[in-house]
Amino acid sequence: MTTLDLIAGKIIKEQELIIGPLAWEEAGHVKGLRMVDKLVGEVIIEGNGDGRIIIDNLVKEYEVLFGRAAREVCRDAVKNLISGLSKNEIPSSLQ
Repeated sequence: MTTLDLIAGKIIKEQELIIGPLAWEEAGHVKGLRMVDKLVGEVIIEGNGDGRIIIDNLVKEYEVLFGRAAREVCRDAVKNLISGLSKNEIPSSLQ
């Protein structure tokens, strides 16, 4: 698992605490994101594309539902995971 896989999983699990199973349904709309194990929050970012864009698209899915508050929940959920990354490794929605 990559750091971006972990970030995506953590975002979904945190959103799940707030909106329940709808968090997984919304994540399912994100192209390039494959659900592996919903129970533990394991997802994989697929393809040769930029994983940061997939994370940005995931955050946007939640923002469409709940606005800016959803973005803040996402940022807060992964602050420990992104603390060791360089600025250009962090998806723009989490900066």
